Amino acid sequence: MIEIIKLSGGDKNVSKDFLKKIAEKVLKLEKSKLDLSIALVDSSEIRKLNKKYRKKDKATDVLSFGDDMNQIVISTDEVKKNGQDFKKELTRVVIHGILHLLGYEHEEGGKKEKEMLSKQNEYLLKIFK
Repeated sequence: MIEIIKLSGGDKNVSKDFLKKIAEKVLKLEKSKLDLSIALVDSSEIRKLNKKYRKKDKATDVLSFGDDMNQIVISTDEVKKNGQDFKKELTRVVIHGILHLLGYEHEEGGKKEKEMLSKQNEYLLKIFK
């Protein structure tokens, strides 16, 4: 099951069906049956979460919370600031968040980062072909 939640200033114009289709496609490509939720929030809310859980006092575009939560939190404000086509950038952060939930990492760089970013770009191309 994929649940979409629009919270605290998350862009009300973002289609829940659009987000679900992206998530379903990525999970299918990864051969995963993961249940997850995607929450849309504003910059202020994601900044609070980033500070609380990652000790980084700044807004970010996406955070992933695994373990029992399996939740991706996206700041649509921050996605808009990334300067790309909004739909494409939103797709990128959804893919990025799901890959984190599935165990991919990029924080330490090197081989793991290359693997994650390669998958992210591959899936982005498949969704926008």
